[in-house]
Amino acid sequence: MNVTVLPWRAHDSAVWQAATPGAVHYASPEPGAARERGLMSDEPLPVPISMRGLTKVFDEQRAVDGLTLDLRGGEVFGFLGPNGAGKSTTIRMLLGFIRPTSGSASIHGLDCTRQATAVHALTGYLAGEVHLFPHLTGRAHTELVTSLRGVHDPEPAEELAARLDLDLTRKAGAYSKGNRQKLGIVMALIGAPPVLLLDEPTSGLDPIIQHRVWEILRERAARGTTILFSSHVLGEVEQVCDRVGVLRDGRLVTVEPVADWRAHQKRRIEVTFAGALPAPGALDVMGVREVARHGPTVDLEIGDDVDALIKALANYNVLDLRTYQPTLEDLLLGYYRQEAT
Repeated sequence: MNVTVLPWRAHDSAVWQAATPGAVHYASPEPGAARERGLMSDEPLPVPISMRGLTKVFDEQRAVDGLTLDLRGGEVFGFLGPNGAGKSTTIRMLLGFIRPTSGSASIHGLDCTRQATAVHALTGYLAGEVHLFPHLTGRAHTELVTSLRGVHDPEPAEELAARLDLDLTRKAGAYSKGNRQKLGIVMALIGAPPVLLLDEPTSGLDPIIQHRVWEILRERAARGTTILFSSHVLGEVEQVCDRVGVLRDGRLVTVEPVADWRAHQKRRIEVTFAGALPAPGALDVMGVREVARHGPTVDLEIGDDVDALIKALANYNVLDLRTYQPTLEDLLLGYYRQEAT
């Protein structure tokens, strides 16, 4: 794979972008350095990420439809939705890689279309597919990005790589999917950009490394970084996000704090009885709904409070009880049904 690198400059800030679609893009993002170079003033910053009626139409199909949303400083916002919902298209419009059909978007007050180069200087980006130089080592990649961003200390990149168990001495062409993803994350974080746009950041990572990535993102958010990422991992959203936005066919179905999002979750419980089954509806206590029966097993749907159900089951001879957390698909389908009604 050949990747062409284009060195860009904005107010004497080195910025580069890989020309291959889907590649990882980087810029010099340090807030202090950005102020020195004229990208930022000492005045209070505008809204870190703002979208107003953002719309993109491809061949008469609306990939993003009238998206209006503001993200606060230090907020972690999760974009959820199936493939084709418009998540990646939205991120690419925020970076100025594609122009909106209508509407506008800005990052720290900079227009994402007209001032895309300056936007890149404030943004760390991880694409859904990470493309690397196969003949270069991981360290050569981090040194290149560190140099182009004007960061003089290579230690933070080394520390990030160590936390993610990434061997920077190996060539990128020998990396597994997971290690390519780790290197992409490290490069996106170099220089502590004030805005992070991450497309499926933990894709291909094992659970231990996923938790470490979540920890790093929480640390960055605590220091004021605004993070927007798309995900299909429900646990990731609950662990990291402050708010969640559900996209369907390019439109926001809902935007909610994670605490409210959890309140919508309905767990599935399968109860197998050794003796007689409860009469239909007998277990429909507060927050519990009977879904189906098959043989000696009753399927139930329940919210957060299981106390009433446990007390009701005490009147029967229970052989087995199994509980299942809802999948992301279950929750999305629930929102889509609500929207349809």
